[in-house]
Amino acid sequence: MKKTVSIKDIAKLTDSSITTVSFVLNGKGRISEATRKKILDVAEKNGYQANRMAVGLRTGVSKVIGLVVENIGGHFFGALAKVIEEEAEKHGYRIIYCSTNNDIQKGREVIKMLSQQLVDGYIITPLKGLEDEVLALTTNNKPVVLIDGYFPGLNIPHVLVDNTGSVVNGINCFIKEGYKKIGFVTVDIELVQLTERLQGYSDTLKQNNIKEVKKNILKLPFDIDKYNAVEVIKNYILKNKNLDAIFFATNYLGILGLQALKELKLSIPDDIAVISFDDNELFDLYPPGITSIKQPTYEIAKSAIDILLSQLMDNKTDISDLKLQIPSTIIERGSTRAK
Repeated sequence: MKKTVSIKDIAKLTDSSITTVSFVLNGKGRISEATRKKILDVAEKNGYQANRMAVGLRTGVSKVIGLVVENIGGHFFGALAKVIEEEAEKHGYRIIYCSTNNDIQKGREVIKMLSQQLVDGYIITPLKGLEDEVLALTTNNKPVVLIDGYFPGLNIPHVLVDNTGSVVNGINCFIKEGYKKIGFVTVDIELVQLTERLQGYSDTLKQNNIKEVKKNILKLPFDIDKYNAVEVIKNYILKNKNLDAIFFATNYLGILGLQALKELKLSIPDDIAVISFDDNELFDLYPPGITSIKQPTYEIAKSAIDILLSQLMDNKTDISDLKLQIPSTIIERGSTRAK
């Protein structure tokens, strides 16, 4: 059995004091970069693993961040997590990943579990119904940054894309190409980002003197399965044959929409033009190319972890009023070609 490497062993291997090694491994003290690097390299090479729970109990600092998102396996949240993890590691922090799947009870259980693990700070995708749990964290002086959404009325720092402005740009893209009978497909769930996207749709129609027609808006249940979702979208299109364009509020809705249009044997954009919120590799490959709203994933994730780290490293920093909405980019492809 391989011997467990201790702080004492690392001190001996690096010709450093036990105190210096302890400071470096726990992210404390003012240690030169050369010494810090040598100690960390030796610790990694020899497989040193700190008991973070024990360290947390002793120091009150676990060097662990809780990341709570809708679905860590999704493309968007996976991309966010990658950036957050890379930036956290630069400062000696590790990430615990959790998904809520937009389930309030699961969200509560996840936050309770993380708090029992002595997590230092949190990055959370807000879900209506979790306000009390998140407020309890901040009341207990745990730094929290909300990502991809926020709780209206709560003074907690957040970072997300400019949802309203992004959809305004998308609908205007349709209009400039001559499309005016525009549908909107979204999810029937109370998430502020989806509310803002629908608001962008309504505002843009109004600004362009286009009457908003209620039946042109489709709200799919969040937990609907793929087969039924495609069937619902097909029926929506068949009942709204006057539509010449559809905006899908998420990329998975956009993909379901492409399947529905394919099964209906409708041509894009000759029969109907398409834009999807949040770009996806498929949209670049699917003929004739699907116009999409590209979220600034790196900027969102980098801003969120930077805000959290600034609080963790200086608990006197008050940035509760820091609220960032980052512009997106519209990628125009063949699905919005001029009529």
